[in-house]
Amino acid sequence: MAKLGVNVDHVATIRQARGGTEPDPVTAAAIAELAGADGITVHLREDRRHIQDRDVMLLRRTVQTHLNLEMAATDEMVAVAMKIVPDYVTLVPEKRQELTTEGGLDVVKYKQKLTSKIDLLHQAGITVSLFVDPDLEQLKASARAKADYVEIHTGTYCDAKGKEQVVELAKIEEAIRAGKKLGLGVNAGHGLNYQNTRQVVALRGVEEYNIGHSIIARAVLVGLDRAVREMVELVRGG
Repeated sequence: MAKLGVNVDHVATIRQARGGTEPDPVTAAAIAELAGADGITVHLREDRRHIQDRDVMLLRRTVQTHLNLEMAATDEMVAVAMKIVPDYVTLVPEKRQELTTEGGLDVVKYKQKLTSKIDLLHQAGITVSLFVDPDLEQLKASARAKADYVEIHTGTYCDAKGKEQVVELAKIEEAIRAGKKLGLGVNAGHGLNYQNTRQVVALRGVEEYNIGHSIIARAVLVGLDRAVREMVELVRGG
């Protein structure tokens, strides 16, 4: 049965819009866990546009499930992770000008750099996942870099329409199978919502879905507890 990791970044986005203290992503994480979330995900970006260091430190002390820290593969972020020691680190590509993560890591190109970062994180006892496109060569490179998991980037599938979406869904299915054969744990995320997640869940094989924006967007209308419960039911095949 697949698990749900709830990303609370956009609770912090709303807070940062006014520069105040509300709403608090730490409180949101607690509500998400009470509603059945299997984990909490946050992306500590280099520009600190939403989640702040204070949030990650408090979440490390309060999260009762597991804490997944998304971050760039930089010396600064690795130092933060080794200080806080989250349960998981997911290394993602990051551009200052992007609105959100635009694609997967190029593990083939940066394998040497990523391997050194993964080694450091492993020394701190942190499980490491790489955020990658559903591409066989990227999966092979992830295994060679000694990652524990890959998180398959589902954004292209989510943006596609009609026959193109069928093609992208097939790529995800192939990536899930390939990841398993390579000995990698397989997670998935980006762009998933209450309409397009069901088809990915039907493929089976994904251990955890990391979903944020659609849950927080629905929570504005129906409340966070209900929004999380509905997504939990969906990813578990309900």
